[in-house]
Amino acid sequence: MEQSLWQAIRRLAPLSPGFVSVTYGAGGSTRERAHATVCRIQDETGIPAAAHFTCVGATRHEIDAIARTYWDAGIRHLVALRGYPPETTGGVGGRYEPFPGGYAYAADLVAGMKRIADFEISVAAYPESHPEAPNAQFDLDNLKRKVDAGATRAITQFFFDNDAYFRFLDRCAAAGIHVPIVPGILPITNFARAVEFAGKCGASMPAKLAETLEGLDDDPETRQLVAATMAAKQCQSLQAQGIRDFHFYTLNRSDLTLAVCRMLGVRATDPGSNSPLV
Repeated sequence: MEQSLWQAIRRLAPLSPGFVSVTYGAGGSTRERAHATVCRIQDETGIPAAAHFTCVGATRHEIDAIARTYWDAGIRHLVALRGYPPETTGGVGGRYEPFPGGYAYAADLVAGMKRIADFEISVAAYPESHPEAPNAQFDLDNLKRKVDAGATRAITQFFFDNDAYFRFLDRCAAAGIHVPIVPGILPITNFARAVEFAGKCGASMPAKLAETLEGLDDDPETRQLVAATMAAKQCQSLQAQGIRDFHFYTLNRSDLTLAVCRMLGVRATDPGSNSPLV
């Protein structure tokens, strides 16, 4: 997986992405390795690296110490998330409970990180609502708390229904949420996994998309062509309505993202130039 990560980074680096973010497993697993990777990306590639922070599995003191280490290393961008508990022995994630002595929720984490230093902080947003939220308004209020605590950007969970995203933007504006809300795009590398992911995060799967991709997991060449085309069409539709920045969930794969960017007119550029790729 580490080899796949670096191969993807090296292939995407010439596109001058706005940043590359590094996550880690549920319950904080692989946290130390992720932290080392963030610093290496920034040191060796020159691409701004964003470190994921969650509330799971660590005290405030421990998280604050890591944040200070990042700031001292020149990392200025954090992705602050509540996080998910580790899977139980039965393979199903347990019910979330704040870690003893830790930050309880993402808004608390954002406020804590802003007290440490003037980080740029991205948070999660859910166009179709977080699956654990009792209703859409509760979820929107939670996003507002994160923004009020100091978040500078929201990155959405992936979605396939652009209308749902634009309805969400309207609701955010009405609620007084005015930070950039960057659409999360998932080029589908594996249809079965995408369906599983969508079910877990509450993202709807349009019938047309499902009909087009179903059965292609055993035909990778055709799936690649179809998936890249459909992701590019989604981005082009968003572009046509004024969206200029995209956050690609690469899952350590670069091929589909490269193809989509090509179809969007993004070419290799000098480092530091503007690119609609984050």
